[in-house]
Amino acid sequence: MRILLAEDDPLLGEGLQSGLRQLGFQVDWVRSGDAAERELRAGVHAAAVLDLGLPRRDGLDVLASVRAHGIALPVLVLTARDAIPDRIRGLDAGADDYVLKPIDLHELAARLRALVRRAHGQPREVLRAQDVELDPAARTVRQGGRVLRLQTREFDLLHALMLSAGRVLTREQLEQHLYSWGREVESNAVEVHIHHLRRKLGSTLIRTVRGVGYILLREAPPC
Repeated sequence: MRILLAEDDPLLGEGLQSGLRQLGFQVDWVRSGDAAERELRAGVHAAAVLDLGLPRRDGLDVLASVRAHGIALPVLVLTARDAIPDRIRGLDAGADDYVLKPIDLHELAARLRALVRRAHGQPREVLRAQDVELDPAARTVRQGGRVLRLQTREFDLLHALMLSAGRVLTREQLEQHLYSWGREVESNAVEVHIHHLRRKLGSTLIRTVRGVGYILLREAPPC
């Protein structure tokens, strides 16, 4: 999944971006409050990690502003401010979760997965549709109990579709999920990955909605 990281500390930001990428996230990194608000309003990320002590605009102001504009993107606040009143202000401003520095990378990743899962109305960590099970933490896919080998982009695409099972996603939405800044996107990349997924998972799971995009079906269509 693609997330936004707003952190002005260069060492921490680089470490978080690198570590989260190794755990399967696509990470766009900004270093100021102005840039964070601009990207949050763009609506292309699944979630955001927002430091409160950002230059040019405080993270709390950024958070309050985007919430006032009706943006419901899950936001995890990252801060060294450990006083309870500071935490209360962050939650009241619209934060979905709160993590104090120093950070355990695996805990951060787990919290992000949980935020995104809840935002999509998915109650469980392991996603299920038809006879397919996808575990975002372990990055594994099983079909009928059999483990399947998927390429990174194939897994990420299937994850996006399963999070939104029953809803049509456009090609642009899927591209936004798959690729962070600076990653070249081939014009037919999504179509190619869909083709590969159908070869591995069968033809009943993902349906093309002509002129619109793709939908993953929770239940197999009747024969």
